[in-house]
Amino acid sequence: MPKVMFTKGIILIAMGFAATASASTPGAWKDYDQRLMKACVAASGLKDVKPVGGPIRYDDRVPVTALVLAGRYPQKHMKNRPGRELCVWDRKAEKAYVSEADQLLPTK
Repeated sequence: MPKVMFTKGIILIAMGFAATASASTPGAWKDYDQRLMKACVAASGLKDVKPVGGPIRYDDRVPVTALVLAGRYPQKHMKNRPGRELCVWDRKAEKAYVSEADQLLPTK
């Protein structure tokens, strides 16, 4: 009998962890995505910058989310050319880091 009780207890604990892990609501994801996009746009060096596609979420082993941004270079010598950036959002620090990613643009 104690072995059965122990097994039931383990199963209940595991179910509790599973419920906690999947407890993110659609509203929570929407809020997260808005904070991510706002931080990435603010960190960008492009003008008229907008997200391209949706966020790329990595699991907790690599606690970052990536987002591709598109806009135009504001520098005079760049002559308003289109540009792309890759924004990496550090979920723990809640900080955005941006790098040029023009290689994501199609070549002619």
